[in-house]
Amino acid sequence: MTGGGPTGSAVGMAALPPDRSHVATEQRHAATQGLDTLAPEVLVRTIIDDQHDAVAAALAAAPAIAALVDHLVISMGPSHSGRLVYVGAGTSGRLGVLDASECPPTFGVDAGRVIGLIAGGDLALRKSSERREDEPDGAAAELESIHFGPSDTLLAIAAGGTTPYAIGALALAKSRGGQSAFLTCAPMPRPRDCDHFLCVATGAEVLTGSTRLKAGTATKIVLNAITTAVFTRLGAVYGNLMVDLRATNDKLVDRAIRTLCWCDPSLTRPTAHDLLTRAGGSVKVAIVMQERRVERDAASAALAESGGSVRKALQSLPAR
Repeated sequence: MTGGGPTGSAVGMAALPPDRSHVATEQRHAATQGLDTLAPEVLVRTIIDDQHDAVAAALAAAPAIAALVDHLVISMGPSHSGRLVYVGAGTSGRLGVLDASECPPTFGVDAGRVIGLIAGGDLALRKSSERREDEPDGAAAELESIHFGPSDTLLAIAAGGTTPYAIGALALAKSRGGQSAFLTCAPMPRPRDCDHFLCVATGAEVLTGSTRLKAGTATKIVLNAITTAVFTRLGAVYGNLMVDLRATNDKLVDRAIRTLCWCDPSLTRPTAHDLLTRAGGSVKVAIVMQERRVERDAASAALAESGGSVRKALQSLPAR
């Protein structure tokens, strides 16, 4: 995925670039060829309305996404402790880094459990570096530095499905013994070295080739769905509540207090705050303490024996 103007021009290079006119995300949108003539509100409505296709495309790919989730629940579970590594260039890379960065505060996992790699490194998060996406082995050094191995899974992301940096990362992952997955928004044959293929066919963009639009929306939907589903299955969620969140600021402490009050409406904000403090800041421990009227050590032990699942921990302790 790319967006905006280039930082340097490749025009004048000796080699003619590959023709990508067949790629679905590079096609002209039949309904928006007069985009520059639209009045502001019509223009905005047109751009927004086209985003509906992103949701439909993601829903159509749900079975393939769920299959990858099933794999990740096993590979990232306590028996294997594998990692999920996103690899992408441009917007694809930025969305991978974004999703990875949000997993620790949302699910209480270490920052190294979900990792986002982008062509050009962290500088590319703010400054375009499209030329780096043409390097098939571009992720090799970073995969080496994080010791990517057999228990890990690499998810390469490329809206149009042709980015050498992303496609090359699939082979790199397999050469290191890991699993590989590929996410694209353009129908295409399944790439080599790809164990899980996610095709989220979003079609032509309102602005031709600008895959930061609905292809970007669909990609974010899919990445959010993957990590939320995986960590829900791994016990970071109770009901629909974030019980493994890290209460690192006032907003999150407030959310933790409200979570405890939702679980037991008899709690007041002050008593919930006191409970959270006695639980060492752990929402999970606090819920088990309150529901089963046990002390912190007993609640922590029940959670450890239950693999971190609040529901299973509660089932393992007698009601008081």
